[in-house]
This record gives sequence, structure tokens and C-alpha cells, in this order.
Amino acid sequence: MPALDIGEIRRILPHRYPMLLVDRVLECDDETRIVGLKNVTANEEFFQGHFPEAPVMPGVYQLEAMAQTGGILLIRRMSRAAGTPYFMAIDKARFRRVIQPGDQLRIEVDIVSVRSKVAKFNGKILVDGKVASEAELMCMITPSESE
Repeated sequence: MPALDIGEIRRILPHRYPMLLVDRVLECDDETRIVGLKNVTANEEFFQGHFPEAPVMPGVYQLEAMAQTGGILLIRRMSRAAGTPYFMAIDKARFRRVIQPGDQLRIEVDIVSVRSKVAKFNGKILVDGKVASEAELMCMITPSESE
């Protein structure tokens, strides 16, 4: 599948600035695997307080970037009509290196299973080919409000 640009991502995900944490999708097979990209800049809102003199991307934002990337895959797989994915659980989260302004995140997410309305993912963020963080994520697909 061709890459998705920010316009296409915005049509899929409900997130907006400052919480949209995927800039581009590099690969997506629409079934089990997706690779997203996030360019981390000094203008990120969270750097104002984490930490102004030595900016570090908070781990929760890294996890959210993995979840959003997985959400794009899940929505493409199931269709928007199936509902909206919401975070349910995070397991085995590991933070292996600091992420700073100027880093480019390669966000790799693989679906482990989808049962009924629950999906499990393995997520990983790489910077310069090295693992920066990884986690097992779970989400629940909640019916759209129109249903």
C-alpha cells in the first residue's frame, strides 16, 4: 500500500494538535502490520514542561504514538463503521533511550489478535535503527455514537 500523508491520517484518526502523534504512514498491509513516522520538533507542546532545559519526549506520548499508529491499521482493517478504538491496557512497556527534538520516530506496530471488540498489538519505536521504546497494547473498539 502506498504511504498515507497527514491529510489521510487526519481523515482516519479523530486526534488533532497537540495530540496527533503520527505524521506519515510508510507501510500498511491493512491486516497485521503498519509502520508510521513522527518527526519530533522543539515546538512540541510537552517540551515546555518536560524538561525545558533538557527536552525529553515523555513515555506516555511514545505509547500514545504506538496506539495511534495501531489505531490507523485497525480502522483500515475493520472500517470506521466498526467504531472507535480506545486504549484498554499497556503491558511490558520498556523505554530504552531518550527521545529528543530532532529525532525521527519509526513506529512499528503488529496486530497480535483481534477478538470480538478487543485488539492486541505489539508496538516499537526506533530512532536511527535502535529501539527507543516498546510495549504490548490492547484496545477496545467502541461503537460510534451514531449507532
